[in-house]
Amino acid sequence: MDLTLHRRAFLGKSAAGLGLVALNTLLKPALLSARAGGAVQPLHHPPRAKRVIFLYQAGGPSHLETFDPKPALAKMHGQPMPDSFTKGQQIAQLQGRPLVCFGPQYTFQRFGKSGQEVCELFPRIGGVADDLCIVRSMWTEQINHDPAHTLMNTGSIIAGRPSMGSWILYGLGAETEDLPGFVVLFSSGRGGQNQPIAARQWSAGMLPSRYQGVKFNSVGDPVLYIRNPDGVSGEIQKDSIDAINRLNRRAHEGLRDPEILTRVAQYEMAFRMQASVPELMDMSKEPARVLESYGATPGDGSFASNCLLARRLAERGVRFIQIYHRDWDHHAGVKKNIALKAEEVDRPTAALVNDLKERGMLDDTLVIWGGEFGRTPMSQGGDGRDHHIKGFTYVLAGGGIKPGMTYGATDELGYAAVENPVAVPDFHATMLHLLGIDHKRLTIKFQGLDVRLTGIAGRVVKDILA
Repeated sequence: MDLTLHRRAFLGKSAAGLGLVALNTLLKPALLSARAGGAVQPLHHPPRAKRVIFLYQAGGPSHLETFDPKPALAKMHGQPMPDSFTKGQQIAQLQGRPLVCFGPQYTFQRFGKSGQEVCELFPRIGGVADDLCIVRSMWTEQINHDPAHTLMNTGSIIAGRPSMGSWILYGLGAETEDLPGFVVLFSSGRGGQNQPIAARQWSAGMLPSRYQGVKFNSVGDPVLYIRNPDGVSGEIQKDSIDAINRLNRRAHEGLRDPEILTRVAQYEMAFRMQASVPELMDMSKEPARVLESYGATPGDGSFASNCLLARRLAERGVRFIQIYHRDWDHHAGVKKNIALKAEEVDRPTAALVNDLKERGMLDDTLVIWGGEFGRTPMSQGGDGRDHHIKGFTYVLAGGGIKPGMTYGATDELGYAAVENPVAVPDFHATMLHLLGIDHKRLTIKFQGLDVRLTGIAGRVVKDILA
């Protein structure tokens, strides 16, 4: 008996088999559940978190007016910045200019049983201090907004790499059949420059495109064309999608392009979203006390409304939710502008933590608060702060993070992380660890190399794990 199989026949039969598997997942959506749909099967170790809500403060919040008190810097306000701190260091717009110390513009207070110090502008966040881990020793390599966003979101400054949300969705799979597994929200406010953020920040890169983030609009219809045109019923819409998908499957039979199967799945998802998204956005059943706690007016596109929407997305199984809140770029007027930002984020951030806790979801939801970098301890234009990469603060809660602790430190002037520094790859490695993934083993082959979120670096920051 001749057991040989020609190469072309082998590839054809293999592709057909994969096509049937993909089609089967459409007919049986449960196969797209977290364990069945993820690349990491089984998980590398027991997870502490199932999902992530990233409250991304775009523009670079000043750690010196939020979570990192510096009394020594206050005493040196107006004096020359010591050369020993800045000589040979990378500085953005202050390069070649006199460097003058600019003290914290507000006082700090101790909160909770843990006694963590938080700026007076953020009393509600201070009110949940015992649930927070404040990491004061973050640092990054990129000093301008776009590459710093790209590094924080994708682990690389090379455009086209998968975002962290895409890596997580690829590794764990989706928990929801009716909504995207990775959702991106935007809000803007007052008190800063509104820097653009490129769509590549939530791209799937070289991963299959079904893992990319889906941007929801904060005002109006959250997704374009979510409603049928006048005269088009749900039955007509379903017939149209079925016809399109039959054509796509025929195309796949000839081309064997996996992206065609992604297109089929996305059409099916879009149809299901026509029912799930309006229900998601209907806040009429939210108790008045919940709306009040967030300070949310549904439909206004605010950070507060997006935080409430993030909780609703998390409840419905969305794996990674990222809220970009812009206007944190304070090159001037930092005292006035940081107060405006605090009005926008203090209340809803604390409300989200409390809301998740009351619903029993905080234990398996990792909440992250932070931006792409920090701000200089030196003044810019007299009353502003420049971009700063040597030391800044992130705040974490839930999802296996040790609560009520402050980790790491910058030097006495808030210039550089000097105690337990945490690099961006370390942050990514720790996040993946909490989700049950070993960052060194979550890879994809691309151009002959094993690509991963953390590149060739990254360590799990074990001291902040519960």
